Amino acid sequence: TLVKNATPTKEKSHISQPSKCFRFASTTASLKTETEVDTRENDVVASDFTNRNPRNLEQLALARKERGWKTTWPKREFWHRLRLERTQHYVEAFVERCNGDVVVSASTREWAIKRHLYSPKGVTACKNLGRVMAQRCLEAGINFVNFKAVIPWERRCDSIQEFEKAMKEGGVVLQEPRRIYL
Repeated sequence: TLVKNATPTKEKSHISQPSKCFRFASTTASLKTETEVDTRENDVVASDFTNRNPRNLEQLALARKERGWKTTWPKREFWHRLRLERTQHYVEAFVERCNGDVVVSASTREWAIKRHLYSPKGVTACKNLGRVMAQRCLEAGINFVNFKAVIPWERRCDSIQEFEKAMKEGGVVLQEPRRIYL
């Protein structure tokens, strides 16, 4: 390799103009080659496998669903359930796991949502909450949710219909895939 020498050396001082001088930085002309890596051990498959992604079996529809008893209501046979709760002043939506942990939530109480709405309750609030909830579900990696209204006759309500339509348009499937039994 060549290295530029900014100042000329003493033995080159008879040159009248300051020219660019070069000197060799290394004296070896050959490059060092690395030894070859033994790749035979990559072909061996481990006898035991630890799944470090607990949601992997859910995505493959192989995970076990908690069934509970047939007399329990609402049923607990889901991986993720989407719930919509309408109160007197606000609308809240959240996705919960079968053990009751809330994974994703959105509410018209949040200032980021509330400031874009005329009213924090009603049909338009439910529709916009469905759009926000669909985006948050997809960002969290939840593509399938079980959406059944807690009270069956609430499904005919306009606000729940608009919420459901906005979730579908957002790309979330409102029915979980059937479990594959192996």
